[in-house]
Amino acid sequence: MILLRQLAAYLALPIWMMDEAGNLLYYNAPAEKLLGATFDDVGPIHAEELGALFQTSQVDDPGRTDVEIPVVTALRTRHPAHGPIRFCGLDGVWREVDISALPIEGQGGRFLGVVAAFFEVAD
Repeated sequence: MILLRQLAAYLALPIWMMDEAGNLLYYNAPAEKLLGATFDDVGPIHAEELGALFQTSQVDDPGRTDVEIPVVTALRTRHPAHGPIRFCGLDGVWREVDISALPIEGQGGRFLGVVAAFFEVAD
């Protein structure tokens, strides 16, 4: 995960990383623009706090908030997941994004967490 974090720091693609327990480990500078805050300001976040930090809703039904985020699906199933969501950044702006999340397996099949890339959907 350390090497993935280092790679993510050099990418122009928004990247989000979580450990096997669902704790936020890191997001890169391009993700900061979408999330509305720098990672240095937010820092690592425990899984229990993430739900309260970022509001999410269904893309086709903004009133429906029981959406399962692809990052959570990949974490729960340990299989890749992809899909659209709407979320409210820490800057108060709602955005629609497509997320592709991949489970990360280390040596010996040890589950390490999830890395996700997300793309803002143009209006």
